[in-house]
Amino acid sequence: MKQLEEIRSEAARSFAERGFPTPRQEEWRFTNVAPLAKLNFAPAEEAARGLDEELRAELARLGWGGLRLVFVDGRFAPELSTAKWPRGVTAGPLSGANGTAARHLARYAPYQEHAFVAWNTASFRDGAFVEVAAGTVLEEPVELVYLSTRAGVPVVSHPRSLVVAGRASQLTLIEVYAGRGTDYLSNAVTEIVAAEGAVVDHYKLELEDTGAFHVGTVQVQAARDVNLSTCAISLGGKLVRNEVNSVLQQGASATLNGLYVVSGTQHIDNRTVVDHAEPNGTSFELYKGILDDRASGVFNGKIVVRQPAQKTDAKQTNKNLLLSKEAVINTKPELRIFADDVRCTHGATIGQIDREAIFYLTSRGIGERQARELLTLAFARDILDRVRLEPLRAWLDARLWEKFHDRAG
Repeated sequence: MKQLEEIRSEAARSFAERGFPTPRQEEWRFTNVAPLAKLNFAPAEEAARGLDEELRAELARLGWGGLRLVFVDGRFAPELSTAKWPRGVTAGPLSGANGTAARHLARYAPYQEHAFVAWNTASFRDGAFVEVAAGTVLEEPVELVYLSTRAGVPVVSHPRSLVVAGRASQLTLIEVYAGRGTDYLSNAVTEIVAAEGAVVDHYKLELEDTGAFHVGTVQVQAARDVNLSTCAISLGGKLVRNEVNSVLQQGASATLNGLYVVSGTQHIDNRTVVDHAEPNGTSFELYKGILDDRASGVFNGKIVVRQPAQKTDAKQTNKNLLLSKEAVINTKPELRIFADDVRCTHGATIGQIDREAIFYLTSRGIGERQARELLTLAFARDILDRVRLEPLRAWLDARLWEKFHDRAG
């Protein structure tokens, strides 16, 4: 088994050879990272700069009654984190992780093929480690919070997370990325390893400043009979790329949900891969986008069914709501099927707010602005209703209502 330092060296060579991706590469055809590549990013400070009043207020708003690990500018902040964890759970910074971390860290995310994953693997200095023992049912959610502070110059941090769910364990995991400032980059990689029969409910909230960059990869390895659900919510960032890749073994089930809401000149790119490697797997995917002003978006979802993966049942859907004539969405659902006894479907839609629906609401005394708010929120609610954690669902509902109300105003 390769040692971590050997993997780091390989990742550094891979990034040096590949460099930043360009639109000439098919998987980056609609996302140009040239504005990011032109900046001379400095590493985030070795020690956290400390939270200003605005970011402390944001952190206070992010609580959902869970256990928490907080990182500021890529460094663990113990004073903001949970000190005592329940029995059956090991959690803390990667720098103090146990042998389980060594067996799994950097073994799944494809640093040989992905420039940003390679950059993260070669450069991360700290991160979160969570291990849930076999048979442990964790009632409280685990929150991994990564905050970026104002630096005055372009800086980059490389958040790294490793989560290991033991056999027949149950875990709710929330990743949060937020910050203040412009021209900072969060280049994040999360590896989730779920053993046989585990239940993992995963949420990623991308709440970066609208002047920031965010590139994140979530890599899930799901063993036999795992029940996996993921939900990616993207509201901030100037240029954002979210990737969710999952490999499913026999009988594993995956539900992938996503919601992206962008305006101004924001650009959001969502890429998902569901890899059915063995028989009797199921996957259901629904991503929705709301785009206003001159915002642009990308959805590239891929379902792969390998030859041994007979009896696979997979469905993928992408729906987009454009609130202005200048907003643009490029959607590309894909199926790659190498088995013959499967049931797989995919589809995509792009549309605007129904004028008849607005007329119906205004004819009953509701103002046109409020009618647009209600219809936009109703479009998003299909995703919000799939959030199982009630405090998080209520928080998202309030945040989106506030966002749509401000836009309408």
